[in-house]
Amino acid sequence: MGAAPRLKGALFAILAIAVAAGALPRKAEAAAPEACAALQAKYPSLKGKTLVNAINPHTPGYETIDPNNPTNYIGFDIDLGEAIGDCLGFKLTYKAVTFASLLTTLQAGQADIVISDIYATKDRAKAADFITYLKVFDGVLVAKDNPKGITGIDMSLCGTVAAENTGYVEVPLIQALEAECKKAGKPAPEILLFDNNANCIQAILAGRADTYINDVNTVDGAVKAYPDKLSKATAVTLPYSVGIAVPRNNVEFRDAVMAALTEIQKSGMQAEMMKKWNLPTDQMEAPKLVLAD
Repeated sequence: MGAAPRLKGALFAILAIAVAAGALPRKAEAAAPEACAALQAKYPSLKGKTLVNAINPHTPGYETIDPNNPTNYIGFDIDLGEAIGDCLGFKLTYKAVTFASLLTTLQAGQADIVISDIYATKDRAKAADFITYLKVFDGVLVAKDNPKGITGIDMSLCGTVAAENTGYVEVPLIQALEAECKKAGKPAPEILLFDNNANCIQAILAGRADTYINDVNTVDGAVKAYPDKLSKATAVTLPYSVGIAVPRNNVEFRDAVMAALTEIQKSGMQAEMMKKWNLPTDQMEAPKLVLAD
């Protein structure tokens, strides 16, 4: 993908101007390139390789097909992955799969890494090791003006229909409301499962579903695309982080990716990428590992 090298050049130019103007500490000026050179020396087996990134390219802002070039992918996760590759000396190709197939593709050895807006949970860590990079803020997407009065993942979902992606962490949270709804004499929430965000959003537009609960930036993007038909009822915070998935117990590769991500954050590159894709920079999270117990 050609976007990352251009972004990298622009970002270093921005950093250089900022440092010259005294807007950034001088430490930031050379930290990323010097640190990346050291990382390439520390992890020489990655240099010159081409790795496969499994993605579900239906999340605008994170990873989606380039409307100007259908053979290309664009988004924050694409830029971040390529910056990590640049730092460690490898290139990326992409394997597009359903969301539910992201981790099984990694486990089958058909991909080397997954950078695709996937929440890092203990349950998912049974299939992959995770390195986090964003906090999770979910939005509650509803029809215009919220006719069902939905207020979050709570009793307001009793008797409603939620569209969700197969394998999303929101699914068990909604299912867990069933007993509480029945205890209150109300019907349980119904869940319609789809393979991607676009189909979930279309389910609300078509009147088949009442809500879709997912990453707040995805929800905001849907409202922006259909301002006369959709609204964001509210935002909820989930106790998860977004993570990069790598094969379990490949400690050297995991350490290399985590070290590169750390340097990219320290240099200011991740913050600039988030601004480019309209993601709030307070969503950024210092890398940490999420592993199975």
